[in-house]
Parts: sequence; C-alpha cells; structure tokens
Amino acid sequence: MALQIQPEPLRIKQCKVAEEPSSCAHPGFFKDMCIECGKLVGDGYGDSIPFRYIHKDLRLGSREISRLRNAEAGNVLRQKKLFLVLDLDQTLLHTANIDSLSPEEAYLMNQTCSFKDTSKGSLFQFDKRPMITKLRPFVREFLQEASKMFEMYIYTMGEPAYGREMAKLLDPRNLYFDSKVISRADCTNRNQKGLDMVLGFESAVLILDDTESVWERHKDNLILMERYHFFSYTCRQLGNNCKSLAELKLDENESDGALAAILRVLKSIHYKFFDPEHGDDYASRDVRELLRIIRKEVLKDCKIVFSLVLKKKTQAADQPLWRMAEQLGATCSTELDSSVTHVVSKDATAEKSRRAVEEGKFLVNPRWIEAANFLWKRQSEDQFPVVASTAA
Repeated sequence: MALQIQPEPLRIKQCKVAEEPSSCAHPGFFKDMCIECGKLVGDGYGDSIPFRYIHKDLRLGSREISRLRNAEAGNVLRQKKLFLVLDLDQTLLHTANIDSLSPEEAYLMNQTCSFKDTSKGSLFQFDKRPMITKLRPFVREFLQEASKMFEMYIYTMGEPAYGREMAKLLDPRNLYFDSKVISRADCTNRNQKGLDMVLGFESAVLILDDTESVWERHKDNLILMERYHFFSYTCRQLGNNCKSLAELKLDENESDGALAAILRVLKSIHYKFFDPEHGDDYASRDVRELLRIIRKEVLKDCKIVFSLVLKKKTQAADQPLWRMAEQLGATCSTELDSSVTHVVSKDATAEKSRRAVEEGKFLVNPRWIEAANFLWKRQSEDQFPVVASTAA
C-alpha cells in the first residue's frame, strides 16, 4: 500500500507474511493487519497513532513515523522547499452559517457561487449545508506562489468533511494539498494542534494561523495572522461593536493585505534558508531562528513607553503587547526619557502622551504595534493617532 504524499510518493512497507511473524516489530497497521508481516493483531496497536487524514484505517508506530518523516523531509529539502501548515477559518477564508448573517449582510445571498464551480469567484454557498464561505483576497495567488517554495498542509479545528470540502474549494485541481488535510479528529492533544501529524522536520516547518493558543508546543514556528472578519458573527463572538467587512461592503486590499504581506515574509525566509553561500547542508538549519531574526528587524531602533495600556496588576514584561514589541525588535521601558522614540497610549490627555507631543516623540495607539506584527513592517505612525479619552 502506498502513502501518497507529494512531491514524491512515500512508500509504506508492503504487507507480507513473514517467515517468523513473532519477530516483526509491527511498524504500522491497516485496520487490524500489520503493514510489515500481515499478521492480524486485533487491538494490539502498541504505541501507534492514527493517521486518518492519509487513510481512515491507517495507524503508524513511532519508528515508522520517524522513517517516513526523514524520507519526506529529505525529498522536500532536496527540492529546495520547506513545509507550510495553513489554518483555514479566518486565515485563508471565513465561513458562516447563513442564519447567523446580520440583516446588513443579507445582500450576500444574491452574490454567491455554487461549490459545483469553484474555479472563479470568492463567495460560495454550500449545496447541502446552510453555510456560506468567503475566500480571503489574494488567497489563490498566495497558494500558487507558496507552492513553489513549500510542501503545504491544511490544519483545521473543523471536522474532517469540512476540511476536505474547503481544500477542494481552495485547490480544485488538487495541485497543492493532495491528502494533506489534517482536522480536529487527527489531534493527538485535546484542543491543541501539533506537528506530530506533519511529516517534516520541525526545523523546516512554518505555521500560518490566526490563533496562537492552539499551538502551545510550536509557537516558535508560528506566524500569527490577523483574523479575517468578513462576516459579523465572529465580531459579535469577540464582543466587538465594529461592523464586519461584509456589512461595510468592503474587503482587504489584495496587493497590501494580510496574505500579500505574509507572502513577502515567506519569500524572504525561503531565500535565506537556501542561500547558496551557506552550502547545501539544509537539514542542519532551523527556520525558527530565521523567523526570529527577520521579525526583530521590524521595529529595530524603536524604544517604546506605554501609557494607560498595560494592566497594573501584571508585570509589564509579561504582558502580550510588551512581548510583541520586543519580538519585533523594539526596546520597551517604563520610564519616559530622551532615548524613547514612541509613546503607545490610549488617551491623548495622559501625562506621558502630552510629554510625547511636547518633546517631538511619536504618539501612537496600541494598534500600531499590532499592525507591524501582522504586516511584518513598521507602519506610518500618522495612521494610528491617539484621541482624548471619553471616560468620565
């Protein structure tokens, strides 16, 4: 039986009846049968884990997984490619139940395409489910360009059928993903995604996801995406009062949106990883280190002080915005002195905000740091003004 993993098929050992079945290490199982010796083992699967996304009846032991991972990683690296794991919802697309659409979004129902023709359009209505999906702008171009540099997986917390249907929508000609669609049913840790299901070295894997908390074990591989809120129901779930893109009848810019920005980052990482000046020992390199170095260039030479932004009862250095700024290369401080370049504030009337203006420093709202983090580029400070607080 062949395990079909692009770009070159990996081969699971052929089932056969061994002369001495008792000596077989049972590297994996198809249903109740060992893939090496052909022996029926009942429920004696040992340390094997299901690889349902490859085949619903396939289980592999740790040694066989390691063998396949080494073979696949070697093939991919020799082709000067890395691995890219892609989340679906609010990263590449946004799906909503039709009954969750707001009255201002009802017009969308007259603009949908059918899943029977997915080659064109960006808004699709399910044929057999009361659901609607919007592709993120630039996603088709993104996948086409990324496929030249990466072996790509989909990893969704949705059901397997949903993952496969979205894969067909994104990849109707089956050029990018093949069977590499991992879903919630494949997770080996409850409510957590993991690279144990990906047949590639962790040092050569990048992850795109809008949710950091599901990647507790692999944060160093993660590129956090700005969430794509096309439909209003996710805005309501998060308690945001802002209107959705659909309600505003707007959308992200294709050339300067989230996916276009991340594609530029991916190209930079790929180029640096395979830079011929460093030889061809690709297995010794680590994409996580490159990710860290490139991220630190974004706000290099910026020294930041926060005003009315951080929680008082929590150590400043432990708070997400502080950590985010430092990961982007900025220096954070609690004291406003002459070396400070930026004051990040929520209130233009606060003391530090007034001093920033008086001393000619940049005064920006917290969104300035978040935008730099998502777009991997220092943003114009003028676009992130601080207004006077309306609080009593």
